[in-house]
Amino acid sequence: MTLATRGPVRIVGTGLLGTSVGLALTTHGVDVVLHDPSRTALALARDVGAGRPAGPDDVAPTLIVVAAPPDVTADVVRAELAAYPDAVVTDVASVKGYVLAELRAAGADLARYVGSHPMAGRERSGPSAAVPDLFLGRPWVIADSGSSHPDAVLAVRSLAVDLGAVPVAMDADAHDAAVAAVSHVPQVAASLVAARLRGADDAALGLAGQGLRDVTRLAASDPALWTSILAANADAVRDVLRELRSDLDTVIDALGQAAAADGPETVELGALATLAQTIADGNAGVARIPGKHGGAQRVYGVVTVLVPDAPGELARLLTEVGEAGVNLEDLHLEHAAGRPVGMAEISVLPGRVEHLEAELTARGWRLVS
Repeated sequence: MTLATRGPVRIVGTGLLGTSVGLALTTHGVDVVLHDPSRTALALARDVGAGRPAGPDDVAPTLIVVAAPPDVTADVVRAELAAYPDAVVTDVASVKGYVLAELRAAGADLARYVGSHPMAGRERSGPSAAVPDLFLGRPWVIADSGSSHPDAVLAVRSLAVDLGAVPVAMDADAHDAAVAAVSHVPQVAASLVAARLRGADDAALGLAGQGLRDVTRLAASDPALWTSILAANADAVRDVLRELRSDLDTVIDALGQAAAADGPETVELGALATLAQTIADGNAGVARIPGKHGGAQRVYGVVTVLVPDAPGELARLLTEVGEAGVNLEDLHLEHAAGRPVGMAEISVLPGRVEHLEAELTARGWRLVS
């Protein structure tokens, strides 16, 4: 595969995103030069194959990717624009308006700057968590500064395509409002729910199922990084949280009415409808999240299989699903508490559920009805 992106590409910041960009480019033979104020992070990124440390005799880069926390991104971008007057500079910070406003205020050369943001990440951070296919199939926002030269926009768009991402053009403010709703508020919500578990009894935690794990998965994120992100996108996040607080107050009021009643038939008129509408509104919101092929999510049938907790068993199950001629649309795994067995929830097209159940039963698998 021949890439449109030509080296040398300079990457400033060797965390998860910066190192993953470097890995993806070096895999295709692009010369990548790395810089990071942390000598340890820089050495680790070098060792995993993301590029080579910058040296005094390096050829000037054609493209610079700044992968720094949002609170320092503008300073780093401005310094790179000044140090390399012929290079295009992009950043991959998860907040765009804050960075652009600081660059404008500082009089930076916005013709060579294009903000961007790959919508990709992992629960783990740092160069050791980087992978070259992190961006495959993921949206990569391209945020023209309003003064960006078309060639600069094309260079950043080409980078996204070369890394397997899907370029999405948005202005900075629209991007920040979008990520507040689909990324930043979910992080806050997950952290708040998980924080309620700090004082929970061990017996209560022993009852935890996949639902709790799904809701709190994001709560394992890096506090320092997320403090920087939330502070930089404070206005947009606050707006969504205020709406969420209003909805939560409505639910609390309805629950108060239910708690004060002698039974369901005596609950104040409208309270139960409020609770039902809350769940229904959630159904409607989930249905709008794009499915694996884009567009609205499809409704799948689920076949739940007990899988022995032993090497090779999950691989055997997936192989036999394929041998049954059924396409796996999604997969969720859950361990049964205190038992040497897990549960694999296999999502398939509704019309294939009965066939798959019969095939797996015939092959000796135990199903959960």
